[in-house]
Amino acid sequence: MTHMLLPLFVVIPLGAAFLNSLLGKRIKGFSDILSAVATCALACISIYSIFIIKDAGLIVYKVGGWIPPIGIVMVMDGLTVFMAVTVNLVAFLISVYSISYMEKYTEKWLFYCLFLLMVAGLNGVIISGDLFNLYVFLEIAAIASYALVAFGTEHEELEAAFKYAVMGSVASSFILLGIVFLYSVTSTLNMADMSLEIAKGGSPRIIMLVSVFFLMGFGLKSALVPFHAWLPDAHPSAPAPISAMLSGVLIKSLGVYAIIRIFFSVFGATPQILNTLMLLGALSMMVGVCLALGQWDLKRLLAYHSISQIGYVVLGIGLATPLGILGGLFHLFNHSVFKSLLFLNSGSVEYATGTRDLQKMGNLKEKMPVTSATSMVASMSIAGIPPFNGFWSKLIIIVACVQAQHFAYAVWAVIASLLTLASFMKVQRYGFFGELRGRLSGVQESPFFMKLSMILLAVICLAGGILLLPGVYGSFLEPARDVILAGKDYAKMVFMSVR
Repeated sequence: MTHMLLPLFVVIPLGAAFLNSLLGKRIKGFSDILSAVATCALACISIYSIFIIKDAGLIVYKVGGWIPPIGIVMVMDGLTVFMAVTVNLVAFLISVYSISYMEKYTEKWLFYCLFLLMVAGLNGVIISGDLFNLYVFLEIAAIASYALVAFGTEHEELEAAFKYAVMGSVASSFILLGIVFLYSVTSTLNMADMSLEIAKGGSPRIIMLVSVFFLMGFGLKSALVPFHAWLPDAHPSAPAPISAMLSGVLIKSLGVYAIIRIFFSVFGATPQILNTLMLLGALSMMVGVCLALGQWDLKRLLAYHSISQIGYVVLGIGLATPLGILGGLFHLFNHSVFKSLLFLNSGSVEYATGTRDLQKMGNLKEKMPVTSATSMVASMSIAGIPPFNGFWSKLIIIVACVQAQHFAYAVWAVIASLLTLASFMKVQRYGFFGELRGRLSGVQESPFFMKLSMILLAVICLAGGILLLPGVYGSFLEPARDVILAGKDYAKMVFMSVR
């Protein structure tokens, strides 16, 4: 029965999206309830999967009963569970937030259809055991996100969505070309079988070319510098729940997760790839935060910080040490939480005040105490202030850099964190403190469901350090880290599980 859980990660959101398209327009409130129930079910299944994997180690679901490498398989291991919990927990809280926030948009049912399609695509990428289906689900999530960025249909949204679609299509082209070349030399699309074929040592030049294609394609999806140009336009233009999904989970699932799975589990991480990842991570950290410092548009400022924080994740993974990988994964989860919260905060502010310009705000803590308090928690988390969750993951990454004798990267990470603190001190000073503007005297706190999601995310930010406690760490973070450290043993584990 545990094998049957795997297709549910895709079936539930696809089925909910289909029902939304049929009944959402006809029955008032149907879309709100269905989306919340579907994403809650996904979050519960993801958390339940932690305990399943603790006993089973790895689960393979054979679609149609065909044994790999002939048939399509879905694979669940420690890394899959880690990503599924991250994606579906955030998706559930964003779905709850959208109940109130999306009231100001027309065709709410259509929003939920696209949102659930995006969730289905993200889950599909995570559980796919072959490269072509990973690409198919990646495109489902990406195309839904293009439409959601343009959901407001204003000039700014349409322009940003067009730019995002063009850059996303370029990224998808690189990824598809890489898959074509890999298939030409391995004659298989199954990732485990592909790993075994590559291990035989044939066509090293083709593998190098494919590695470049994948770095460019997935680097664009994850918005690493210098592939980041689409993100600062797309994220501010989208509705706040979608900005939270894009920054919180989409760039990690379509970009970072795919990089980890392919370069560690299929290719086997080489020193050249690891050095490239560390360099891109360090570059993203500093470029993103420096560009954020000069921003006055709150959502644009947060978008640049997404680039910076992804840099920490990639730097930690690129170290390829147990401590570095642990720090990178922990920061991936933490960033999903506090960046989603920050975008929901920005949506709450815009919902109440009608502006994203920090210079037109001031003393909102008096009028919006819940938004202000949760924004402070998220700001301290992203800046790495103890005892919030961001502090622990950043500390682990910095210690891992020192341990691996990459002292320059450690200093770089500390400087980027200090600049992040300066940036969010500006947000707090101009947004929530200072002098209340006359035009804001009638501002009121956001509706209940928006406040509920923000409070729950803030609680996770405060309690994030619990994930490092032995019992929780051994069930959630350690299995994911061990999958990455195992590298190409992924192939043996998949075929052993099939037999």
